[in-house]
Amino acid sequence: MSCDGNNATPPSPAIAPASNGAPAAADLDPRQIAEDLVTRHGGGGINPRVTALVPGFDAPFYQAGLAGYSDAAMRIIARRHGCPFCVTEALLDRTLLAGGRGFAKADLGEIEDNIPGGDEDRPLAGQIMGSDPAEMAAAAIKMVEQGQRRPAEYRDLVTTDTDRHARSVPMPNAQSPMPSFATIDINLACPVKKIAKKARGGHWLAAPEGAIAILEAVREAIPPEIQITVKMRRSFDDTPEMAENFDRIFDAAYDIGCAWVTVHARTVQQKYLGPSRWDLLRDIIARKGQGRIVFGSGDIWHAEDVFRMIAYTGVTGVSIARGCIGNPWIFRQCRDMLAGRPPRQPTIAEQRAVLLEHFELAMRVNHLFTRGIGEDKDERAERHTARTMRKFGVRFAEHHPQTDAVRKRFITAKTMDDWRGVLADYYIAESTNAE
Repeated sequence: MSCDGNNATPPSPAIAPASNGAPAAADLDPRQIAEDLVTRHGGGGINPRVTALVPGFDAPFYQAGLAGYSDAAMRIIARRHGCPFCVTEALLDRTLLAGGRGFAKADLGEIEDNIPGGDEDRPLAGQIMGSDPAEMAAAAIKMVEQGQRRPAEYRDLVTTDTDRHARSVPMPNAQSPMPSFATIDINLACPVKKIAKKARGGHWLAAPEGAIAILEAVREAIPPEIQITVKMRRSFDDTPEMAENFDRIFDAAYDIGCAWVTVHARTVQQKYLGPSRWDLLRDIIARKGQGRIVFGSGDIWHAEDVFRMIAYTGVTGVSIARGCIGNPWIFRQCRDMLAGRPPRQPTIAEQRAVLLEHFELAMRVNHLFTRGIGEDKDERAERHTARTMRKFGVRFAEHHPQTDAVRKRFITAKTMDDWRGVLADYYIAESTNAE
């Protein structure tokens, strides 16, 4: 399964032209927009209805779920730079119910400080994706309960019983751990392939009856204290029939009791190719968004884009996806703008500190899922971390004056010593001077 941006269009502006006397998005002043949000909603600039639903969600942006990226290490780094809310990568319902590695990666339970499920990684949305309403409901229950029942008990929840309330789960009592997840996010957006001709992810936008059945099953299975949210694309394709399907699912989500929908401004068939259509997202908000909490997504590459999307489309806030990979500073920059400060670029010293911090957090997370004992386990975890962190290093390198040279070095890094070697050769001078 992959919902990432492989073979995606390089960063470029969305389609957001002037129309009906309103300016193009590129002509909007993001500083004025940020100031207006603070005037309207207070210091965080977020609609207070969002914070009431999810305490701690105190700014009009969040980190999206990113397949292969948004693990606990990335989320914690983002939070330390001002991100108020994060989403896990999409996890298949069947993987969760099978109790394999995918379930562990759902980041359930208290493990230790700054590792999945810890207080620093909250509020958090657990995102699920699947093909069967009963399986999605059972997977959602398992996430909320943090796997407190035996695995077989969750599989037994997957029945054809029409009385969905019979399998609903009570909130934990005073002796039970609080849920790791503030919301369960249902993925109806990912352009993942079908399996055995069954819809999942964004393919549900071409099958509205099935999509609505999933929303109903999950909402009825989960107690009202846990919010249900939805990620959608603006349509499956650009045909009128599929636009009608979107409207039907979008309306049903709110009628069923979902807290909000996040709309990605590309179609499912587009995948990640070509620009997103902020103009069509704006039309959706004008027709369907009044009085509803709606987040937007697509072509958010800079802090300024967050505020331009809000003003241009009318969304409540913005989901930042590929634009925050290797760039946790985008959240700090958004906070800067809300505080009336110019968005500050990271210094070499700050980049070095975050690169070390991210690697060390990733190694601690990977150590939990690495087989072996003693030094063998440590070495395996380090090698795995060095390999998986390359994709982050490549993106972090974009902030360095010697981007190409730094990128090449990160690509060849195989150990923590290699990683530190890149920092010693390219990130040390300013850090030393700063100290």
